Amino acid sequence: DTFDMKPEAPAEVRGEFKPIATSVPGIEFCELLPKMAMVADRCSVIRSVVGQRDEHSSFQNLTGYTMGEVQRDGIPNFGSIVAQELGPTDPVIPPFVDLFPSMQHKPYNSTGAGYLGSRYNQVRADGEDLAAMRLRYVENPQFSARMSLLEQLDSYRQRVHASSFDDMEESYQRAFDVLTSSRLVEAMDVEREPREVLERYGRGSSKHLGDGAPMWNDQLLIARRLVEAGVRVVTVAYGFWDTHGNNFGHLKQHLPTFDVGISALIEDLYTRGLDRDVTLVVWGEFGRTPKINDKAGRDHWAPVQSAIVAGGGMPTGLVIGSTDKTAAGAADRPVHYRDVLATIYHNLGIDSSVYIRDATQRPVRILPDSNRPIRELLST
Repeated sequence: DTFDMKPEAPAEVRGEFKPIATSVPGIEFCELLPKMAMVADRCSVIRSVVGQRDEHSSFQNLTGYTMGEVQRDGIPNFGSIVAQELGPTDPVIPPFVDLFPSMQHKPYNSTGAGYLGSRYNQVRADGEDLAAMRLRYVENPQFSARMSLLEQLDSYRQRVHASSFDDMEESYQRAFDVLTSSRLVEAMDVEREPREVLERYGRGSSKHLGDGAPMWNDQLLIARRLVEAGVRVVTVAYGFWDTHGNNFGHLKQHLPTFDVGISALIEDLYTRGLDRDVTLVVWGEFGRTPKINDKAGRDHWAPVQSAIVAGGGMPTGLVIGSTDKTAAGAADRPVHYRDVLATIYHNLGIDSSVYIRDATQRPVRILPDSNRPIRELLST
């Protein structure tokens, strides 16, 4: 229905939408994605992502492992691994910021640092953490001000679940650095952007969709502003795509918002000189069934899905892999979902096949050695 259309398939497979030409000859996208079609030459499509399970959670996308494969106490989020391996670019800018809201379906929510320890947890730009970060300056050392700061620091420490003295000390220091600087909050203030930029991104809505995330395009702009401020990893949960019923009605409502926001973010990677340093990946936990069900919906489909990638110095205007005539499986060049994560690590200068140490100092590979960066996307 989006980036791997099958207009010649039977009616119960192809759906309601028509393909349109893009800026790359021979590549077609859905008619509801005209702005994405215009930036097809600034991104690449992987149509043959495989290896995921029918697990309705963000876990496998964020860690490179499925829930059934977890044998140790907590596989870390890839952002936490980046935080451990590369550290912050600036003491007052955390290396990993999570823009996931708190969602009703708990498995959708973000994962933490796991066995790496809480010092590598993300900063959540939501709820109490965001309120705490609004303490922009510490001025006169008055008792009441110091007590207020201490209370906020202690609240922050409790939320990151510091389990050891070292973790506690580092959590306090990180909280102090963040809370006494205005830079992070300023980066999240989209009202500092010109009106034409806000209009180009579209605003969407902060209202949650179903039991998932909102389609709030401000978050996409915030993500861009955060990486420009020095944050290494930003994760965003965006929209609700579990269309078991009324698939085409939902997509008519949601794809235009997606189209405006994601295309604007891709454009900004290039117009603002971020295209070699910032990698963008847009994907889900699995695909949807080729055959439309009796509720005019599409159900879960783990065998294959598409993903959009941009930036990172990667080649653009590519289609990697293909699916069979009904998009039921990969017909050519299957790409394991871990290879997508391996590519992200590679673009950040991290070898995903190396060993890191867990909380007990046991050596653990970041990803299995069989999963390597996608050769077609290696930085040029």
